[in-house]
Amino acid sequence: MLTVIAYGLAVVLNLFVVFIGLNFLRTPEAAATGYGIPAKKDGEAGPYLAIKGIRDGSYGIMGLALLAFAGAEAGAWFMLVVALNPLFDTVHVLRNGGSKATAYGIHFATAVVILISAALLFAV
Repeated sequence: MLTVIAYGLAVVLNLFVVFIGLNFLRTPEAAATGYGIPAKKDGEAGPYLAIKGIRDGSYGIMGLALLAFAGAEAGAWFMLVVALNPLFDTVHVLRNGGSKATAYGIHFATAVVILISAALLFAV
């Protein structure tokens, strides 16, 4: 049962990151607002938001590939390292005038869930 939960949570998290990446590619301004730091209306942020979309999407695909082809331990190490992204996102949102609710309620909470996922994968 632990194996199903560990893999299930990791797969859901990685698919969610792929979705976030696609969202930044499809509607970058709306995605930036959801991230916690709205993009400026001048349109110059578009290319940088696309880079975030590509980064997030590729992380999600990499996580899925590791789970499928390398197993739980590789997936656990990946999740442990990837948890740094939402931790730094928390700081980034706070330092750039974003709301504390978004910083902690979305980004920090995501980091905690990713760390839980890593711990479950290590336990399998």
